[in-house]
Amino acid sequence: MRAYQAYRDELKGLQIELLKFQEWVVNNNKRIAILYEGRDAAGKGGAIRRFRMHLNPIHLRVVALNKPTVIEQGQWFFRRYIKELPNAGEIVLFDRSWYNRAVVEPVMGFATEVQYARFMTQVTEFENMLHEEDTTVIKFWFSISKKEQRERFNDRILNDLKRWKFSPVDRKGQALWDKYTYFKEQMFSRTHTSFCPWVIVRANVKRQARIESIRYVLSRFEYDGKSESSVSTLVNPDIVQRYHRSLNQDDI
Repeated sequence: MRAYQAYRDELKGLQIELLKFQEWVVNNNKRIAILYEGRDAAGKGGAIRRFRMHLNPIHLRVVALNKPTVIEQGQWFFRRYIKELPNAGEIVLFDRSWYNRAVVEPVMGFATEVQYARFMTQVTEFENMLHEEDTTVIKFWFSISKKEQRERFNDRILNDLKRWKFSPVDRKGQALWDKYTYFKEQMFSRTHTSFCPWVIVRANVKRQARIESIRYVLSRFEYDGKSESSVSTLVNPDIVQRYHRSLNQDDI
């Protein structure tokens, strides 16, 4: 109980900082896109809920796109995401993003080899254009172990209130674990750049992942009132790190 209260207090302090951050974004016409990626049941949705909980919805959106329509399938792949990018003074949280094409789609057979190769060639150029146009893109990967994913799947199946979260794609997540790992590592090594790096969040402990992902965002910006914060905005390097090949991830 004491640990939970400490978590609630820390979360509240960080959410107060997020309100300051959002005000700074609005007043300075900043454009912020935050991508939440990871295996199924990695805790992306829970982290997004804690991030957005007390923010002004006028200046914040959550984007979680369904599978492309027939018309969208005939368009340039990035088009459906471009229209969702943040306007001036706005934060957009992507619950999965264009990186579906880098991992989920090739693993599940939803993208051809040509489509995958084209995406991997184009994505860093796409993100460089966003960078040059002063759109900040933060790319999170929530990393969980195979054992933790299995336990979370079982919890979803047994819990009447969570069963809707368990999908046919989830059923294949454990069996295709190594294939996911291969494409995930390809994605990191080929799309991690100085202007748009991958940030790995060790997410076996949900509360830590939620706290530290918020803290990382706050650490990236010098917003008004930051120096008066009652909570630390320095991330725990044991939980959150920029990607590098020797990084100790949970979902290898």
